[in-house]
Amino acid sequence: MSVLVIVISIHQHTNTPIYQYTNTPMTISLEKALIVGLGNPGRQYAHTRHNIGFMAVDKLAAAHSIELSRVQNKAIVGSGYIAGRPVILAKPQTGMNISGLSVGPMVNFYKVPVENVLVVFDELDLPLGTLRLRGKGGAGGHNGMKSLIQHLGPDFPRARLGIGRPPGRMSPANYVLQQFARDELPIVQDLLQRTLKAIETCLQLGIELAMTQHNGGVINN
Repeated sequence: MSVLVIVISIHQHTNTPIYQYTNTPMTISLEKALIVGLGNPGRQYAHTRHNIGFMAVDKLAAAHSIELSRVQNKAIVGSGYIAGRPVILAKPQTGMNISGLSVGPMVNFYKVPVENVLVVFDELDLPLGTLRLRGKGGAGGHNGMKSLIQHLGPDFPRARLGIGRPPGRMSPANYVLQQFARDELPIVQDLLQRTLKAIETCLQLGIELAMTQHNGGVINN
């Protein structure tokens, strides 16, 4: 298919807009994609900072009427279509630090290329509300990502959701297991909504365009 691209520039003498229209060929992948949200199982962890990856997958599932009702490869999973593309949504139930024990076998079972795996997780080193998509990379000190990289290698896309640094002398381990404060919840909901749109863009147009369109911090209206 082709995409209509509209380029708008300003005439340097008259200050009037100049419109240019081009049809740009674009290939959209219809290969199966695996979207993984990282977190810890159990009600006591349901609304903690460390579980924002689970929250993102729950929001994505609700938006596209995908039921997360099956247990497979030590994960809660659901399947459906997003933007016309077949997807599997997964929330590993192994515990954050050994998530690779679930995701590795799942990737093999569904024969999903690692470039079609998108992992969503919390990031201490980004301010609360910041979204950063990347096509590949290291673990950055995140134990769940370390486990995934051990099983998949580093070349899979990821969405890092900023939760900010702990205040004062609080340990990061305690901070990530806290629930978000009440005044943080609007920022969290905005971040989850932007993550939803970013994943949809990634599935439609690829990680590079999704990065260009969606990487950033809190949007102030």
